[in-house]
Amino acid sequence: MSEKVVTRFAPSPTGYLHVGGARTALFNWLWARRTGGTFILRIEDTDQKRNTPTAAKQVMDDLRWLGIGWDEGPEVGGPNGPYLQSQRMDIYDKYVRQLLDEKKAYYCFDTTEDLDALREEAEAQTGGFAYQRPDEFPTANDAEKARAEGRPVTVRFAVPQDAPLVVQDVVRGEITFAPGEISDFIIQKSDGFPTYNFACVVDDYLMKITYVIRGQEHLNNTPGQQALWRALFPDTELPKYAHMSVTVSDTGGKLSKRERPKSLRDAIKQMPHVDLDKLAQVAGLTRDELDSFIEGKTTPDMPNIDTMAEFLGVPLPEINIVDFLRSGYLPDAMVNFLALLGWNPGDNREIMPLDELIAAFDLSRLTKSNSLFDRKKLIAFNTEHIKMTSPDRLLRHFRDYLNVVDSPVLTADDTRLSKLIQICEGARTLADIERKSKFLFLKKEEIEYDDEAVKKVLLKSDGLAVLALVRTKLAAMDEFTEEAIENMLRSLSEEKQLGLGKVAQPLRVAICGCTISPPIFDSVQMLGKEETLARIDNTLKKFALDSRD
Repeated sequence: MSEKVVTRFAPSPTGYLHVGGARTALFNWLWARRTGGTFILRIEDTDQKRNTPTAAKQVMDDLRWLGIGWDEGPEVGGPNGPYLQSQRMDIYDKYVRQLLDEKKAYYCFDTTEDLDALREEAEAQTGGFAYQRPDEFPTANDAEKARAEGRPVTVRFAVPQDAPLVVQDVVRGEITFAPGEISDFIIQKSDGFPTYNFACVVDDYLMKITYVIRGQEHLNNTPGQQALWRALFPDTELPKYAHMSVTVSDTGGKLSKRERPKSLRDAIKQMPHVDLDKLAQVAGLTRDELDSFIEGKTTPDMPNIDTMAEFLGVPLPEINIVDFLRSGYLPDAMVNFLALLGWNPGDNREIMPLDELIAAFDLSRLTKSNSLFDRKKLIAFNTEHIKMTSPDRLLRHFRDYLNVVDSPVLTADDTRLSKLIQICEGARTLADIERKSKFLFLKKEEIEYDDEAVKKVLLKSDGLAVLALVRTKLAAMDEFTEEAIENMLRSLSEEKQLGLGKVAQPLRVAICGCTISPPIFDSVQMLGKEETLARIDNTLKKFALDSRD
């Protein structure tokens, strides 16, 4: 490969980084790393209505968590900055002026109402709307007069209509768009900001992008963008384009960031007695904003969605990268899984560390067919990566996870955390480890008892009586090691002719409130003798009374 490969990821900062965007970033990053090229991060923040102030930072944090670093971009710098489009306005103005001067673009003064009326008329007559180019382009003086009258002034690109627009795509081959299929489109909005289709062409040229790797949904943007490129930079070579296949959700339909709000909206509608005023207050919304969301008219920012879901106890599907972090997935597992959505290494490998992914990645292996976001497969990948990850690295990931979910387990030192990871061997996620071990870091009054576990283990047959015997034996122990605890429990089960589970499970429910914990011998030892006895006493007192009711 003679040319130096330069790829880019150019997200709009309108919310958290979606898994689809993460896959796009990953494929661009892998191709740059595979070829020894450059990977650029560019923030396309020209949509002032949709941008959120913290989204750009969240996107960068999510990329860093995945291990996707950029060679040029925000917080890194480089020779092609600024890397936020909102800081490049003078650059875009220059190229808009060039197109206007060359009669390749023209001013428009249509209001939203004008365009709606034209669209309705066209659809009634022909079934499709294409903007009608004026015979004579308005002048700069006409534009100034329209502004003075309070009319919106936009600029449209005059798309060449004399020949088909042909797109050469790495994945899909040659795609032809007939003359007239792409109508004149806006390149500068009435607020002076460039549109996406214009700014990305200018930036791709100035940043010397050689490959544009992106989702299939952008394919219809490509002929207009290529026509713009040829109008602005006729003597330069176009980048190569590769449009990745669609990722389909395992719940049906295209994987979309709208799944989380929709799940919450549906859940609220199934809760007739929910206090909507309180919910709005918790979410930081007005009641009107909440009602608008429930009616499906608007969607709040994702932090508001997450706050409402947590308040109502509604589980939401993981869609954004931060969701998977909070659910206890490893970044290496996410990268491995995302890499195989629409690409394969050409053999039967699936579990692949990063160095193998980089070495194997080639655009010729991108697939045309849709890929399935199989969450069961992701769980299996994560389980394998937990096994593969070195103890030190796994400890760092676990501490990062605990910090994100603000777990009481975070108070443990590295030695204690390492032991928890070790005794929870086989965990599918870091959340499994935290969930199993959280009881060790709660006060006995904070233990929440699972009703089914209490009924099945403590109140059925002789569970409380066995627990009382276990308490006596534990209190008499001088040595409180895992081995000594195991020997005592096994000896007691033999003495009473009970299975070990009949002895261990009442003890487990007493100390953690449920039937799931790390191995019981380790759990008791790590909890300590004094606290174990206190929790047993608390359980006996509470449920002995309950059993007499």
